[in-house]
Amino acid sequence: MDRDQAKQKLIDSGLVIGNAGLDDFTRGHISVRDPADPNLFFMKPHSRGLDEITMDNIVTCDLSGEKVAGSARRHSEVFIHSEIFMARPDVNAVLHAHPKHAIALSVAGYPLRFWSLPSTEFADGIGMFEQTRDLIRTPELGAAVAVALGKRRAVLLRNHGIVIAGRTLEECIVLAITLENACEIQLMVHNAGAADAPEIPMDQVESLHAKLKVPEQYEVNFDYLVRRARRAAGPA
Repeated sequence: MDRDQAKQKLIDSGLVIGNAGLDDFTRGHISVRDPADPNLFFMKPHSRGLDEITMDNIVTCDLSGEKVAGSARRHSEVFIHSEIFMARPDVNAVLHAHPKHAIALSVAGYPLRFWSLPSTEFADGIGMFEQTRDLIRTPELGAAVAVALGKRRAVLLRNHGIVIAGRTLEECIVLAITLENACEIQLMVHNAGAADAPEIPMDQVESLHAKLKVPEQYEVNFDYLVRRARRAAGPA
């Protein structure tokens, strides 16, 4: 993947997240590591919706969180991205969003239960960040989010939102939607008064997790989500 292809995938990712209803006005942001330089990353600009990313407004930042290219404003929460990229060389895409069911689960303090197929995607665990409910606007807070994430692929920011770290943008986007689905199903089970319902047996959780986390699964489903989002957007 070259730089233009990475940027186009970033544009498509924003469109998918918006179409899936995981956006929040112009808040939330997504990034992808520069395929030509792992010490740089491309990021959604400030003051634009996730579905408004273009080749002209993408900003480029370094691992200190400084903007090094682009005419648009940089997000103040850039340090979520820079600190995770610095701590996790295996991560090439980061998303921060505010999906309502995931936030509700974090407020309730429920651990994710294996009650659904989407939940099995997270058999490797979900972190919880509780240091602040405020915006992540310093390198220190960004580093604390990276610590809460650890080697996992998702972390809940209590009362605030989610952070997803993927090997690829495809993985990052599909995991974000999958996590929101798992949280919604879990809250529905709780609301139905069935908190004692049996979970999927652990051997089946592990089997499903292994089958779902292969790169092809993310690629196929991401491509479908892009097609669906473009259909919903209509003619350019």
